[in-house]
Amino acid sequence: MRAQSKEGGLAQAVVRRFNLLRPLSEEAVAALEQAILEGLFRAGPGEDLVVEGDSVDGVRIVLSGWLFRHKTLEDGRRQIVNFILPGETCDAYAYLLPTIDHSITTATPVAYAEIKRPRFEKLMASDRTLAEAFLCETVLNSAIQREWAINLGRRAALEKVAHLFCEIYERLRPVGLVDGASCNFPVTQMDLADATGLSVVHLNRTIQELRAAGLITLRERMLTIPDLDALKSAALFSPGYLQLYGGGVIKSARASSRGFAADDPCRG
Repeated sequence: MRAQSKEGGLAQAVVRRFNLLRPLSEEAVAALEQAILEGLFRAGPGEDLVVEGDSVDGVRIVLSGWLFRHKTLEDGRRQIVNFILPGETCDAYAYLLPTIDHSITTATPVAYAEIKRPRFEKLMASDRTLAEAFLCETVLNSAIQREWAINLGRRAALEKVAHLFCEIYERLRPVGLVDGASCNFPVTQMDLADATGLSVVHLNRTIQELRAAGLITLRERMLTIPDLDALKSAALFSPGYLQLYGGGVIKSARASSRGFAADDPCRG
């Protein structure tokens, strides 16, 4: 259902995040906000925005709420392969492919912007830094997917769950959605189990271990991490793959010293 344009303040998370990817001019911010205002929608929890095999004709940007990207086997077993958080995109350039290879479902009530392909491509052509921000967004999403593959394939149960908590906290922090040691964490234990490859029973036992160690509290859809460094240590978590998040903004001086071309789109 289309939302009303008076909710333009929802673009704040997007602007914050994209300004970290690439500092945007006032004109670029205004153009992005206008495109968001013209394509605002809302969805309730449990709604499919994209179903595996669909074609897409634009770009969706999450303004508020959580979604998850997932694949489901014929017998109903589901694997969540990422959560999509406020300020992030749902496959920025997926419209270039005939069909999409996964589904995207809302975990909570969600507000999002849908920018159709002609408008999106015009927007990208109008400002190079904005185009680079979307490109770097795609590259960073790939880095997150690689880390999730390691999480599923190599980390022990406690490390898997602790790592996911660390990552979500670090992804929410730069867009202003962390309050001290706490952040919203609205997903169910079933969702967490499907994201970590654990059974619900094993997941619950692992969360209890983290609680007993004083590393987290998880209550009423709120995650609190009393000692982030201790949780990172337990998770073997290194934030470098997040770049602009825990790893720091990509810096031009560092990039230049490593021999990036002057026109490399992911060089600051």
